[in-house]
Order: sequence, then structure tokens, then C-alpha cells
Amino acid sequence: MRMSGRSQQSPRRRAFAPVVLALALLTAACGGGTGSSGTSGADVSPASASERAAAAEKQLAKNTLLPLQGKAPAPQLPVTVDSSDGRKVTVNDASRILPLNGGVAEIVFTLGLGDRVVGRDITATFAEAKKLPQVTQAHDVSAESVLSLRPTVVLADTDTGPREAIDQIRDAGVPVVVLDPATELSDVATRTTRIAEALGVPEAGKALNARIARELAAAKAAVPQGSRPKVAFLYMRGSAAVYLMGGKGSGADSLIDAAGAVDAGVEAGLDKPFTPLTSEALVSAQPDVILMMDKGLASVGGVDGLVDIPGIRETPAGADRRIVTAEDGVLLSFGPRTPLVIDILVDRIHQG
Repeated sequence: MRMSGRSQQSPRRRAFAPVVLALALLTAACGGGTGSSGTSGADVSPASASERAAAAEKQLAKNTLLPLQGKAPAPQLPVTVDSSDGRKVTVNDASRILPLNGGVAEIVFTLGLGDRVVGRDITATFAEAKKLPQVTQAHDVSAESVLSLRPTVVLADTDTGPREAIDQIRDAGVPVVVLDPATELSDVATRTTRIAEALGVPEAGKALNARIARELAAAKAAVPQGSRPKVAFLYMRGSAAVYLMGGKGSGADSLIDAAGAVDAGVEAGLDKPFTPLTSEALVSAQPDVILMMDKGLASVGGVDGLVDIPGIRETPAGADRRIVTAEDGVLLSFGPRTPLVIDILVDRIHQG
């Protein structure tokens, strides 16, 4: 995650210069506690926003996960759980797990069950999953690829498809647990609980939720008093001429709020997750900071290309070139790495 603009030199120094401190923070993050209730260390000691952001950036740069400490949990099965497609699903065996969503896969691995995962979908881009066979083409699930891996349980989202592929997997006798998509910060705990219950490790789910809650509380505690900048989340794909501004329900709105800022789109009255961007709406919103995904910013020619889009220069964010970016697969993943995103946002968006 990066900041562009007048303050660019300062965050780079603050993010990368204190290497010893960042390593110390990460050592604490990996080493505190014992057993499945171990913490990643976010609450080990107080730290400034810049220190937390430096440690978080180093961890995200590794693109690896921090599983719960201690011995991997042993699934207690069978269990019968509610599936978001209206079914009740009984899981008898969690020896071969296949998550069809990158965020779901992150939770499974962080619970300590990564060695049971037999495949991945295209959105599972973290290092531990990269060697696994991919079972999606673009974002469509291949039932044949899934069944060839002989999964004993499949975890999917309500928007996983096509439906025919999911039906084919289910008709082959494989339990398919469907989950609601995670679209805001509060969904992390719900989704973690449901995944842990479906895999027969509810106590590990409770431990992971407790860890995430501690990390989020520590990140929020670093928000500077009296600072409430306005942040606009822009989703752009220049090659496809897609220019959208986030509003209520975009997902980014809950992250911006957690980082102690105001979502400019929500404040401007955008009541849909995304609205086509207009120069009038952007100028009216007057964001202090613009938040984007890395690929989105690259697709419009970087910061120089972005500020040439009508309306951008007329905002405080555009005039000061205050652009914060995050890796596409992490920003809205809403999983175990989300506290790291909040750590970085707290530092970057509150810089003067």
C-alpha cells in the first residue's frame, strides 16, 4: 500500500527506514502466546501509526499468512450447518478442503487447516496457495477440475458460479457449504465463525476472531485525535472505461470508517455501492484523499494519468496528489489480513 503526492517522501522513509523496529514488531506478531488462542501480537505493545504501518507493509509484502499458533486443530465431525443457499449441509470429512474464494481460503489457512486444502480459485493469490491446482477459468468454476481433486468438502460464496457447476459438484455427492459474501468489516467475524463450524473447528474460529478483534482495536487506537479526513474510494479500469466512485456498501466505506476517516461518497449521498464517476460529483465530494487499488491506478496511467481525469484536480486530494493504493487482492478481502490494511490506512490517510 502506497501514498503518492506531496507527502510521498515522508511515508516512504517512515515505511521502510525503521527496518529494525518493523522487524521487531513482526517478530512480536509471530511469537506471542501459545496454543490456538495465540495472538499475532498486535496488542503486545503500543506503537505509533507509522510504526504499525511499516510492520504491516513488510508483512503484506511477504504475501504470506500468519496461522494461529500451536498445534493445528483436529476437526470434530460430522457437523450439520446452514448453507446460504437455503440448504442444510452435513460435513463428514474435512481431510480434502476446496475453498472457491480467496478470502475463504485465507481463513481456512489461518485456522491452521492449510495442509488439508487441495485446490484454489483464481483469487487465492497468497504464497501458501500458489502451488495448488487452480479450478477456475477466469472467475468461473470448472466442475470437472473440482471433482478431479476429490474434495470432501467445498466452500463457496453465493456469487460463486456458474450455478450448473455447483449443482454438478453437489450431485456428485460432495458437500457444498455456501457462504454470504463478505462486504464489510463486521462480516469478518461472521464468516470466520461459519467456516470454522463447517470444518468442525469452532474453538479455532473463536480464537481467530478474538485475535482479529485485538488487532483491529490496536489499529484503531493509533488514529490521531481530531483527524477526520474525507476519503473517496475510486474503482477504475481504464482499459475498459470503467470509472466508479464508492458509496454506501462498497466495502471500502467500512474500512475508511474503521481507519478514523469519512467516506466522501457516503457523505455526498451515494446510497449504492458504486456510482459512475462524474466530475461534478467528485468536485462536490471534495475528498482529501483518494483510495484506489494498485491495478486501477496503473490502468489510468498512474498518478499523472489520474489527475488528468476531469474533476480530480479540483479536489484537495487531486491538487495535493494524495493517492493511497492497496494491492487488489488484499484491500477488500475482509479476512485475517484486514487488520494490516487498517494499520496502513490509519497512517497514510491521516498524513498532512
